[in-house]
Amino acid sequence: MIKRIIEDKIKSSIHQGKAIILLGARQTGKTTLLHQLFDNQEVLWLNGDEPDVQEIFKNATSTRLQAYIGNFKILIIDEAQMIENVGLRLKLITDQIKDVQLIATGSSAFELRNRVNEPLTGRKWEYQLFPLSFAEMVAHHGLLQEKRLLPHRLIYGYYPDIVVNQGNEQKILKQLSDSYLYKDILQWEGIQKPDKLLVLLQALAFQVGSQVSYNELGKTCGLDAKTIEKYILLLEKTFVIFRLGSFSRNLRNELKFSKKIYFYDNGIRNALISNFNQIETRNDRGALWENFVISERIKKLNYNEIYANSWFWRTKDQSEIDYLEEKDGTIAAFEFKYNANKKAKINTSFSNSYSVEEVKVITPENIEDFLL
Repeated sequence: MIKRIIEDKIKSSIHQGKAIILLGARQTGKTTLLHQLFDNQEVLWLNGDEPDVQEIFKNATSTRLQAYIGNFKILIIDEAQMIENVGLRLKLITDQIKDVQLIATGSSAFELRNRVNEPLTGRKWEYQLFPLSFAEMVAHHGLLQEKRLLPHRLIYGYYPDIVVNQGNEQKILKQLSDSYLYKDILQWEGIQKPDKLLVLLQALAFQVGSQVSYNELGKTCGLDAKTIEKYILLLEKTFVIFRLGSFSRNLRNELKFSKKIYFYDNGIRNALISNFNQIETRNDRGALWENFVISERIKKLNYNEIYANSWFWRTKDQSEIDYLEEKDGTIAAFEFKYNANKKAKINTSFSNSYSVEEVKVITPENIEDFLL
């Protein structure tokens, strides 16, 4: 089995008097991880997607919940966001049934966080699980093997089913990208035209690594800019995409409100545009490499609890830096090149205007310096 980085953190949080909330997109391995951790213990498993489970928690009192839980010392609720008023129900268990360790998983930060944050203030540990990461795969079978697989990862990504089912990547990714990852959005928001959501995702897939305009996306999708912004927020909260803002402090011609949008997984991005051609034949190699490296860096920051601001930088005259990281008052600047032979350097107008502690070009040859 592939060990997940947050396994030990979850173990250390058990029976510490707080609920454990595990967030992540569907199919990232939340349930598998919990089975690995708790299969040898007496656990009550409930699935919030099931109507009878949802019914159990309707108007439930602590007495009824205690009777239902019985002698189990660990209660795991999968897809807890599907339960009405779930925050209050989780608070009831945490406060009144203190000898039970409560663990809840959710595939939507938007729904689960909104429903549990206030009731569970000070009563929870929260963790996020991504698709498998470069660091996890290096730990699993070594750096050399994983670097050899980089061309494959750039096309098919890191969803656990993809990694362990070689040869079926395209079929699995198409199933995921067709609707499963967006199930929660379609249910909660009552989106009447899911085809518009797909068109938006395809437009975002083609613009990876480029600045996006909500107005232009709206024209492409036949939606207004406010609806585009709403859909992008929902896709971000269900861990399909994430935004990167533009860095702006000093220079008059810096772009102040621009944004780029990346996918948490390259495979999902490629499935949306139905392009699984190998990396050597593609004209979007640079965008795929940029998406891969930045998404893996986001995983590293999150898993290692490194608190840093992430940006890109660009000016009106097209001067640009792919990625900036600001931490403890210092700035590091990075350029991403899939071809290690291509020359790259950090823009002098930026380095002359800001104090930059680290400058580096990241290629497949030195990717471990950035991601491990």
